[in-house]
Amino acid sequence: MTQTEMQAAAKAFAKRWQGHGYEKGESQKFYIDLLNNVFGVKDFAGFIYFENQIKERFAGKTITNFIDAYIPSTKVMIEQKSSGKDLREPIRQSDGTFLTPFQQARKYIAGLPLSEHPRWVVTGNFETFLVYDMEQPNGEPEEIRLENLEKDYYRLSFLTDTGSVHLKKELEISKKAGDIIGEIYDAILKQYKDADSPSPATLKSLNMLCVRIVFCLYAEDAGIFGHKSIFGDYVKSFEAKDLRRALLDLFQVLDQKPDERDPYLEENLAQFPYVNGGLFTEKDKTIPPLTEEIKELLVRHASSEFDWSEISPTIFGAIFESTLNPETRRSGGMHYTSIENIHKVIDPLFMDSLNAEFMQIKQIKQTKTRIEKAKLFHKKLGTLQFLDPACGSGNFLTETYLSLRRLGNECIKIELGIGQGELSLAYKAEDLIQVSIRQFYGIEINDFAAVVAKTALWIAESQMMKETSKIIDKELDFLPLKSYTNIVEGNALHLDWNAIGEASQLSDFDPSSTPPVQVPSAA
Repeated sequence: MTQTEMQAAAKAFAKRWQGHGYEKGESQKFYIDLLNNVFGVKDFAGFIYFENQIKERFAGKTITNFIDAYIPSTKVMIEQKSSGKDLREPIRQSDGTFLTPFQQARKYIAGLPLSEHPRWVVTGNFETFLVYDMEQPNGEPEEIRLENLEKDYYRLSFLTDTGSVHLKKELEISKKAGDIIGEIYDAILKQYKDADSPSPATLKSLNMLCVRIVFCLYAEDAGIFGHKSIFGDYVKSFEAKDLRRALLDLFQVLDQKPDERDPYLEENLAQFPYVNGGLFTEKDKTIPPLTEEIKELLVRHASSEFDWSEISPTIFGAIFESTLNPETRRSGGMHYTSIENIHKVIDPLFMDSLNAEFMQIKQIKQTKTRIEKAKLFHKKLGTLQFLDPACGSGNFLTETYLSLRRLGNECIKIELGIGQGELSLAYKAEDLIQVSIRQFYGIEINDFAAVVAKTALWIAESQMMKETSKIIDKELDFLPLKSYTNIVEGNALHLDWNAIGEASQLSDFDPSSTPPVQVPSAA
């Protein structure tokens, strides 16, 4: 089915089931209709199983429970309730206990063989789906409303797709972000004196301005700047005719340490943190006069209308570059390598072996040995060096960084005894992180793509800092930037690759030690 056909099918499905929802009489019809008519499953009899029995012992008796629905091929368990039931509230069970639908599903999971444990748990009430990712069993579920299914149907594609629904969601969000930046780009370009035939200097200034705006939009939504609407409120406080000067002042302040700032600096500027890292260092005075249209675009897209913190830095970097690249804009093209295809390269090269090594450590039964092995493995991850000699917007480097940091976070869980009942409290949070963006090197001939690659890595680092903060239950400061990207602007055919980093790290190869890794780009 095409995207248009699936949207139409989802709309028709939502209309059919509006106002319906009896658990015992309609659950099976509901999911058969969804799978068949929206997602195109023809052999649903062999695809989804209803009312599978689960045996459990309670008060000396064997009790039979029934799983409402289970999809073996995609490892999805469904616990369905009647319309109007609150999916987050406990419901009285047959044994007298009170459990939420998700807790009920987790009880059923305990009775299944390990090989049948679901990756996804869906609780529903014919009006709402709550989707739990069992890779993050204590995380908040994604909520999908039946009334919004026409535009949100793709968020349920994990029901039939062995790929991750989050990859599809990240792609949709990142494409939307690219569209927004395209709008802002076009509106600002009109204000330059040479808008009809922009010079390379004009395009360079415009591209840098858009990179800085994106960072600000992301930073406020991700909580890096402090309160969530800080950038939008700042822009809103100025008239359009004063906005050019306001942005120039803001960019200057973002590059100043607190002790270097004017002690009488206005509060609306003083509230912003010091960023560091070079993104705001260049004093570009070629921002043109800005209009009410541009102000409205910035305010609207800095509002709750769109959450920039959810973008995928891997995908967005490439989409951002394509959106603002004059040649791809003229041709209507957009070139990026999907996350799935990136993993087809990096997994067999090194991630598969690293994941296998970690799984061996995880299975060590002796606690002290397991912790020591995890620490050594984590330190090893921090010594790996990666070079992409034609990195473009850095999507291979960014996805590799994210993959290693996620693996590092799993090491942290073992090191601290999280989930093992032996939580260690004697540690310095910052010292736990071993993987850094300083391990990643890139060469890129296009100056704008090089800046985008650096920004994508910074955004990736910010997201992973938040993931680590959740694990250790301690807030980690992202700003000022302490890690520096090693993206070099130049022609890889002319540069001495040894000069990109320390020659001893990037050029020597010792079979007895961990070698540097060259990440192939999509070029």
